[in-house]
Amino acid sequence: EKQREALNNQLREQRHQVDNLKAQLHQGALTLKGHQGELQNLNSIHAKEAAQLQNMHYKKEQLNSELTLLSTPLDEQGDALQTMLLKHNTLDEEQKKLHSELGEIEHQLEVIEKGQQNIQASQVECEGYRVRAKSVIEQLNEAKVQLQPLLEKVGEATDEKRWQEQLDRTVAAVARLGAVNLAAVEEYDVQAQRKQHLDEQNQDLESALETLEQAIRKIDKETRTRFKNTFDRVNNGLQTLFPKVFGGGSAYLALTDDDLLETGVSIMARPPGKKNSTIHLLSGGEKALTALSLVFAIFQLNPAPFCLLDEVDAPLDDANVGRFCKLVSEMSASVQFIYITHNKIAMEMASHLTGVTMAEPGVSRMVAVDVEQALAIAQA
Repeated sequence: EKQREALNNQLREQRHQVDNLKAQLHQGALTLKGHQGELQNLNSIHAKEAAQLQNMHYKKEQLNSELTLLSTPLDEQGDALQTMLLKHNTLDEEQKKLHSELGEIEHQLEVIEKGQQNIQASQVECEGYRVRAKSVIEQLNEAKVQLQPLLEKVGEATDEKRWQEQLDRTVAAVARLGAVNLAAVEEYDVQAQRKQHLDEQNQDLESALETLEQAIRKIDKETRTRFKNTFDRVNNGLQTLFPKVFGGGSAYLALTDDDLLETGVSIMARPPGKKNSTIHLLSGGEKALTALSLVFAIFQLNPAPFCLLDEVDAPLDDANVGRFCKLVSEMSASVQFIYITHNKIAMEMASHLTGVTMAEPGVSRMVAVDVEQALAIAQA
């Protein structure tokens, strides 16, 4: 009875230690979950900022295109407006000059009319001049031009035909100009204000684009650092565990690309007595043991509360099952393993067994056995 009481006390103390270890494992699992959430948030932020960057590039191209379309017509309209104003001023000066010359001509006609009575021979010619002078006077009155100042500017050697041709050309040139757009200056001011607004928006977009690019570069740098550190630690763990599982040989992880953000990972394994090869060239049992080595190396990096293995020992022979059981026993110090197996060697390693039995035909039920408790009862 004393021995039994001592064993019970020892058993309670060991269970208390197991509870403490479970609490520590639970705390570690919470920490891992927090890190995973943080990594997921970083990946989400990276994706959002990449989409925003692409959208900013697209908007910038649209604004540059619109800016080009707006700037070209403004320059062309401004040049055309200056040219038309210069032509208009030139024509006004020429018209005033012509009106002055016509006034001088009318003065000459009046002088000729005064001497008509003394020159009977030139009556027909003077009558013609009178009719023409009347027509010219009417035109000058419509143009609101005084005849006398105009006659004073017209010399005696003035060629009426030449002046008439010049006047016809001037009238035709004015007609070809058409209506002058007096609102062109206001339209230019409106377009200039719009261009200034677009320039400010473009500057804001470029500033936001630079900020996003800096954030992306920072995230890429941190991602590369974390990936490289994790890769090196998992690779070291694989190189340590693989010889334990196979009883020799070597294995390592290899990157498929120099860019850490785009690279893939290959597993190179060399079981005892074989050349270096990828995992795809190994047998089923060798693949299973290599995969277990990688999984356990990851568990050493970030231990989970428990690990579920579903008949991973099925393709293994007894010797490899023994190595598998030894590795699981070592890892069980930091990870709780739940595994499904039909192998007797693997069952002997377990501290608790749970199985399905059919005590009666058609009726199945679960049966659980605490191996340590059963062993203690058997020894007692």
